Amino acid sequence: MAGWLERAGGPGGLAVALIALALLVGLILVASVFHFRRSREKPDEERAAVRRYFVAFFVLLLALPCGLAILASPRPGETLEAIGWTFGRAGLGLTITLAGLPLAVLAGFVGSRDEGLRKFYPLAKAAFTDAQAFAGYEISYVLLYYLPWEFVFRGVLFLPLIPAIGLVPALAVQVTASTLLHIGHPGSEVLAAIVGGLVYGLIAYFTGSFFYTLVLHAATGISTDTFLFLSRHRERG
Repeated sequence: MAGWLERAGGPGGLAVALIALALLVGLILVASVFHFRRSREKPDEERAAVRRYFVAFFVLLLALPCGLAILASPRPGETLEAIGWTFGRAGLGLTITLAGLPLAVLAGFVGSRDEGLRKFYPLAKAAFTDAQAFAGYEISYVLLYYLPWEFVFRGVLFLPLIPAIGLVPALAVQVTASTLLHIGHPGSEVLAAIVGGLVYGLIAYFTGSFFYTLVLHAATGISTDTFLFLSRHRERG
């Protein structure tokens, strides 16, 4: 039985296999039961729906999988490192991050001019009430949404797959999965998800970590929201 379980777990081991199964269930739940899309027709419920979505994203796609990594692995530190919880090649990662931040901000500015994105973001329109609400929303956006996102798509569903199936197939898996989760978003963002998935995947591959893609991805989203926030407050003023 032990030998069968070891073979079933694949090259990443039983712990990584359990994490992948937990993520499968988590992705189904956040894309259906906990998704905020149904609240778009009821603005008074939107803020609470987005809050539930963020919390579900964090618990199902980050806290639970990491808990499994710690409890189910005989060497939890190595397992966490294998799925991206490491600074990896820090020098290269910092260089890429510093070089990429201006591009991330520029992408956010361009995105803020897109009519589809202007209507879609922020996910909770109440975040634009005032500066304090906006700051609180963006902090939760990074910690509860972007962190789990990068952990899943540039960590668990990518890094352990590279030695098992190769770089290009692993890229295809994580890009396909992350793009599918953008269904219902503006078309321009779906296309950006494909390009971004490839670029962020390569960054994670060369650095061995999802930390650097987290910074760049979050910077793009925060910049988009910030430019929208400033634009709408100018319109009101």
